[in-house]
Amino acid sequence: MYQATSVIELRQYVQHWKDHGQSIAFIPTMGNLHAGHMSLIEKGQSLSDRTICSIFVNPMQFGPNEDWDHYPRSLEADLAQLEAIGCDLVYLPTASELYPDGLDKISQVQVTDLTEHYEGAHRPGHFTGVATVVLKLFNIVRPDVSVFGKKDYQQYRVISKMVEDFNLEVQIIGQETTRDDSGLATSSRNQYLDAAQKKTAAGIYRQLQQTAASIDQGERDFNTLEQDAINNLGAAGFNTDYFKICNAETLLPATSEDRDLVILVTAALGQTRLLDNIEISLW
Repeated sequence: MYQATSVIELRQYVQHWKDHGQSIAFIPTMGNLHAGHMSLIEKGQSLSDRTICSIFVNPMQFGPNEDWDHYPRSLEADLAQLEAIGCDLVYLPTASELYPDGLDKISQVQVTDLTEHYEGAHRPGHFTGVATVVLKLFNIVRPDVSVFGKKDYQQYRVISKMVEDFNLEVQIIGQETTRDDSGLATSSRNQYLDAAQKKTAAGIYRQLQQTAASIDQGERDFNTLEQDAINNLGAAGFNTDYFKICNAETLLPATSEDRDLVILVTAALGQTRLLDNIEISLW
């Protein structure tokens, strides 16, 4: 597995592969890799000749009350996992490489119609940081496809919309959420849960399934379904930021006319904030 730390170095590898007619899949990450990330790598490998993964803890997407310095970093273990799975190249840029004049002077990307609510409301500026760094990485790597996990569904839609709006020549692939046997979505945040909390945390997905089943059975009083879910999660020990039934494309509150839905939820268990979703097709 090759490693690159600069734009020039990475582009030399990319150009060589493109000169030989090879396609490239790209998976941007912030490291601290787990089984969910590996599923993204495997999906990229199935779609392309070469797979590139980046590891960069992006300071631009951290708010003033979010501690960038203490974000979990496990570079040695990350590299071992990528090597074992057969990733072709890992890009390891520094903040000074991507933001040479600092965060205050970098142009910013705002995908306004998808970012005002949910995570965008709870983490102001977060999606501006995500969209800006992903656009930079796309321009550096110039991939044919890029794979994003659907666990972060709003992020997946934000990136898809940005690619559409700016006519970027990269295909965005959404990879289904990786879960453990209990249904708990794989996440770097799970490491902060003790054994009892992990058992409780699986209740988020069970609640999503329960609400989805009610919709499948014809229930269309979405406000009541949402409030019932919040009450159930509260009784189980969660502090729910939001539980919302949405149009899967626009993320606007669902109406009875919508056929492709997604239920978005973020709920804290102790100090750990957990995010999940479930998609529903009513066609």
